[in-house]
Amino acid sequence: MAGGLQRLVRASGLLTRVPPLAAMDALLDRAPEEPEPLPEYVPARGRSRGRVAMLTGCVQRHLFADVNRDTIRLLSLAGWDVVVPRGQGCCGALDLHAGRVDAFRERAGALTAAFPEDVDWIVTNAAGCGAALREADHWLAGAATVRLAARVRDVTELLVDGDLPLQPLPEPLTVTYHDACHLAHGQKVRAAPRALLARIPGLRLVELRDSDLCCGSAGIYNILEPAMADQLLDLKLARIAETGARVVAAGNPGCLVQIARGARERGLDLQLVHPVTLLARAAGVSGP
Repeated sequence: MAGGLQRLVRASGLLTRVPPLAAMDALLDRAPEEPEPLPEYVPARGRSRGRVAMLTGCVQRHLFADVNRDTIRLLSLAGWDVVVPRGQGCCGALDLHAGRVDAFRERAGALTAAFPEDVDWIVTNAAGCGAALREADHWLAGAATVRLAARVRDVTELLVDGDLPLQPLPEPLTVTYHDACHLAHGQKVRAAPRALLARIPGLRLVELRDSDLCCGSAGIYNILEPAMADQLLDLKLARIAETGARVVAAGNPGCLVQIARGARERGLDLQLVHPVTLLARAAGVSGP
């Protein structure tokens, strides 16, 4: 049992307030164990371009620990000193999606206090977290929150300006890219992930029709409105099938889980990955 993840969801109170979540409680027993702690500081390789702090997230930290690890290594390779604050907690994005604004304010306020002031940027690799934090000052007053919101950036926004030494992949790969709603619409980040993927030698990037069409995840929408979410998922999978790609990249854990589930249930041979995963492979920094 992944104690940290289970405690997080149960402590949030959502299991009792949202009936469909109670039925999913048993699924938490299948979640990975508590991941190994990330290093608190990783210096830039070569000349430093500045200092960044990384948000580890909740779902990301437990289900996609490798993405967090690869994010740190890529940022270091791109010339950033990376700090990972130990005291950080949940950003409150799922509370905000559920309309629990007071709970979001409490979590976002605590997170603001956990991040150091001496960083140039606060980096996220989960689109939902990034979108919530970039508008945190809309919900929570105070100079510290305004400063936090202004410094939040998706990892691809920082990596796209770096000079990553990318090597050819072991074998040619055809990839399509799904625009996570909270990244494309919420943060207006569309070009950077595509530009980075297109730089990987041996990777053929095929554009996905209606790429910014929601996959049905949308925070907790797939739990609250599963029938409508599945209709959106069917449309998304049909568009993916049109590309002929067997690898789908997306910058949000909710999208990765949702599309992977849909593909598995429909017997589709698809691999879902974060763009960071492909970049780390090409840069030679992926692995334990």
